[in-house]
Amino acid sequence: MIKTPLCDLTGIEKPIFQGGMAWIADASLAAAVSNAGGLGIISAMNANADWLRNEIRDCRTRTAKPFGVNIMLQSPFADEVAQVVAEEKVPVVVTGAGNPSKYMKTWQAAGIKVIPVVSSVALARLLERVGASAIVAEGGESGGHVGDVSTMALVPQVVDAVKIPVIAAGGIADGRQMAAAFMLGACGVQVGTRFLVANECTVSDEYKKRVLKANDLSTIVTGRSINGAVRCLKTPFSQKFLRAEKEGATAEELGKMGAGSLRKAAKDGNYEEGSFMCGEVAGMVKKEQSAAEIVDELMQGCEEALKGATKWLA
Repeated sequence: MIKTPLCDLTGIEKPIFQGGMAWIADASLAAAVSNAGGLGIISAMNANADWLRNEIRDCRTRTAKPFGVNIMLQSPFADEVAQVVAEEKVPVVVTGAGNPSKYMKTWQAAGIKVIPVVSSVALARLLERVGASAIVAEGGESGGHVGDVSTMALVPQVVDAVKIPVIAAGGIADGRQMAAAFMLGACGVQVGTRFLVANECTVSDEYKKRVLKANDLSTIVTGRSINGAVRCLKTPFSQKFLRAEKEGATAEELGKMGAGSLRKAAKDGNYEEGSFMCGEVAGMVKKEQSAAEIVDELMQGCEEALKGATKWLA
């Protein structure tokens, strides 16, 4: 059995967070992961307060265990969804794309554990100072919006820089990688890509099919030219986007091109026009399973890897 300070902090049984993937991480998936002993997370994405409140209440009908909400701070509805999570007393809020300082007092007064996602040491230090309960250090191997530093390099540097628990994210799909995260000093992991093919994940069948067909070279990063790097599968859309970047398209042109592309992939299964965001570990995801089976396999594989970690010692 593996129990870390992250379990005590958040009230979960197993130190596994499910990534808050926009248009994908809803009450169905979040509740399934929480029921499996991890922390399921609903993505607030760019949705309004009413949508999020409904998802939170739906999640509570499916599980009595802790769960979280991921808030993208650049959302036009950030202020109102920040108020909703306080009113609903969501146990954990994971933030991305910005600094949550302005909401900290409200959230902490509601008893919420605030856990920001960072891709740099400087931001981790800053957010610890303003009251973060823990930090998700996300490397560039992850799917969706990415930074420049890899998980292997980022996690130990963040661990050394802060005193609060660190969760490793990016490039984690099995127990070996989870064990490696612990060796780097993390107290837990956040997993996204593996949960894309969970039975309880409501993403389109086409999305699941494309992830299952992926190999080690199936992802590319678009948007670097406009400081909006996104890792996704190589598809007609992503390759067209990359060509437009190389040909000097403006930020406005690229923004229009990308608008709605994730929804087209996640909800419509539109292979030609959709952005199928996932991490480099997509090539390791080979079968659909229940969320509970995924969590249990991660835990079992991690325990086996940790027990065998001394085999090279003389």
